[in-house]
Amino acid sequence: MKYQAIKLVRRPVGDITSDIFERVELETPALKDGEFLVRQTHMSLDPAMRTWLQDNEDSYIEPVRPGDIMRAYGIGDVVESRNPAYPEGARVVGVTGWAEYTLGGEDMQVVDRSVDIGALMSVLYVPGLTAYVGLIKVGRPVSGETMVVTGAAGSVGSLVGQMGKAEGLRVIGVAGSEEKCRWLEEELGFDKALNYKDPDLGEQLAAATPDGIDLYFENTGGPIQKLAFDRMNRLGRMVVCGNIAEYNNDVPTPGPSWVDINLKALRVEGFVITDHYDKAEESTLAMMGYLQKGQIKFRSHVLTGLDSAIEGVQLLFSGQNQGKLYVEL
Repeated sequence: MKYQAIKLVRRPVGDITSDIFERVELETPALKDGEFLVRQTHMSLDPAMRTWLQDNEDSYIEPVRPGDIMRAYGIGDVVESRNPAYPEGARVVGVTGWAEYTLGGEDMQVVDRSVDIGALMSVLYVPGLTAYVGLIKVGRPVSGETMVVTGAAGSVGSLVGQMGKAEGLRVIGVAGSEEKCRWLEEELGFDKALNYKDPDLGEQLAAATPDGIDLYFENTGGPIQKLAFDRMNRLGRMVVCGNIAEYNNDVPTPGPSWVDINLKALRVEGFVITDHYDKAEESTLAMMGYLQKGQIKFRSHVLTGLDSAIEGVQLLFSGQNQGKLYVEL
């Protein structure tokens, strides 16, 4: 059976552009014992895709090379199986690719079909695991503290902020438009939202954090990072989840002085979600709890058709996505 897929032609220089990909037609393989075939139904678009395209063998995950099908996380249905753990008709989530069909791997998880796709993609799957590990396991929030979240209107940042409120934190979100800031304050319950494009961002941040910052959740990088660093309280934690503003830069932005890390006893810790798949069940239960208590709201930005991924992934870096971005095939 023939199917469509999108391969990487060459690595990007700077921004991701459409001409680095090509659509190809492939043939589904004959299955061997232990294998199963998945028809992908929904495909996640994530900022991490830019790092996967870099020629960096020291990265946390093997890079996508020219000639490879572009990597993705996705949801699909098992349509053929020679593996009893993944019967035909099962719904699975896991690492897939920009393709209509994919060979399933042992890292895939079977999920309940009754779970709403929007909730699965936006809360319970990769964004929820990332938010849970980053905030609860790495950030270790304490009720009464002040937290600043960058990329606050994105799929992970919006969850982190709402979870922070549920855990008793005062939450300041940083986003890229007035509409997003209103959404954070009026719909999600953030205490304050700041537009990073405002020229007086430093003054606004100082006014919003009169008692300093205890917990900083970094999704973007950029100028806000230094502004937040300078307002960190003693024993503060800086959780580094992503740096989307830096991914297209040839030269990284210089970091802050380590003197304050020492004198304020700060903890700066990065994490990547591939190291925490073992916490998937724990995080799913926790995120379900937040949902059932009405403590989390979400919105999804859904594109249609495989080809939409090529233009769609660029929305992540222009800030034009509205909520969790994914493709329905």
